[in-house]
Amino acid sequence: MCQLLILGIETSCDETAAAVVEGGRFIRSNVIASQIELHRQYGGVFPEMASREHIRAILPVIQEAMAEAEVGWEDLDGIAVTYGPGLAGSLLVGVNAAKGLALGRGLPLVGVNHLEGHIYANWLATDGGPPDIHFPFVCLIASGGHTELVLVKGHGDYRRLGSTLDDAAGEAFDKVGRLLGLEYPGGPAIERAAREGDSAAFDLPRARLEGSWDFSFSGLKTAVLRLVRALEREGQPLPVADLAASFQSAVVDVLAEKTAAAAREFGARQILLAGGVSANRLLRQRVRESAEVPVLYPPPLLCTDNAAMIAAAGTVRLRAGERSGWDLDVLPGAGLV
Repeated sequence: MCQLLILGIETSCDETAAAVVEGGRFIRSNVIASQIELHRQYGGVFPEMASREHIRAILPVIQEAMAEAEVGWEDLDGIAVTYGPGLAGSLLVGVNAAKGLALGRGLPLVGVNHLEGHIYANWLATDGGPPDIHFPFVCLIASGGHTELVLVKGHGDYRRLGSTLDDAAGEAFDKVGRLLGLEYPGGPAIERAAREGDSAAFDLPRARLEGSWDFSFSGLKTAVLRLVRALEREGQPLPVADLAASFQSAVVDVLAEKTAAAAREFGARQILLAGGVSANRLLRQRVRESAEVPVLYPPPLLCTDNAAMIAAAGTVRLRAGERSGWDLDVLPGAGLV
């Protein structure tokens, strides 16, 4: 099989990223310019500022990725870029850069769905070598903007089983993190605080939505808000660690239970985790405990937004003969299926 060498570009939110991946599995470089410190003062991503930062960073990041991979433009077999979902202004920076480079260098261009990219992060080789992945599998994609349960029967063959009806899991972590006075992003901050807390300290609701594979975290977020306000009215100090541990456990319980149940229901051979929330250690542990099949997940760096995953997904599409035209446009609300 031809070991394609692909440049991936990712600018869907607040990371400017470029990577060179060989054969869809081996990372030659993976450069990420984060904007977390910039957006932390706002408690979330400020879209206009994000797109401006992408404009400043995109070419230096691509140049660094090429230099780190020790490849020239003549060595590349194609360029893969995220076209959606994401922030429109941010996506435009990456797509336009990719189109210009592909046209100028005479390289094939392929647009990649950001959610598909997260799934393909599981294909990338780490210290233990390339993961052995078998279809069909169930993938839980959990991030700041998305919580989706997907049945994957083959490359590009997706069936969405369920998704969030309101807040995504990562969004709920961010909002509760702000309520507890923790720094942005909320997911890692809550996980750190929860290590010192008692997950049984508060009996928080778990919206299991029986009869569907969907998720809902709005009620849980509201329950934490009411608890925080009640404690503040009473003049009590917030038991941040206990609240963080109880909240984290409530989110993880529902994610793990539904994912394991879907794998049983649809005869999955494996469970894959993807997206920023999949870096959560408790989630990984609970899914392993609940599942009857092997559970795979990327290392933390490949769970969050990166370009290596876009190059990996793009490799599969380029191998299948897919190409994007020069009219490739961004789709901020793009779905996986």
